[in-house]
Amino acid sequence: MLEKIARIQDKIGKLTKDTKGYNYKYFDINQLLEKLQPLLREEGLIITQPIIDGSVVTRIYDAEEKFTPIESSIKLPENVEPQKLGSAVTYYRRYSLVSLLALEAEDDDGASVTKKV
Repeated sequence: MLEKIARIQDKIGKLTKDTKGYNYKYFDINQLLEKLQPLLREEGLIITQPIIDGSVVTRIYDAEEKFTPIESSIKLPENVEPQKLGSAVTYYRRYSLVSLLALEAEDDDGASVTKKV
């Protein structure tokens, strides 16, 4: 499975934050999936992202192997409004895919929280 993920990393290239929202740019989950799904299918990999026990769980399965999937889990915030929870789910899905697949992405999040001296 790791060789398949490496091929996907090579093919997808660097993700660009091209969607504007509020006061920042980001890459939309739908744009990410649009680029990623054909590559996953080509390699025989399947991704699921269920919410289990209050966490977004991202799993990558290899359709040809009977092994346990590669998995990542991020705990959702508790006691938040449904709209904020929905935003958190989308955010966690997007970034867990990028992290789990070790995809190259623009990283300007750190710059927005760093204080200028």
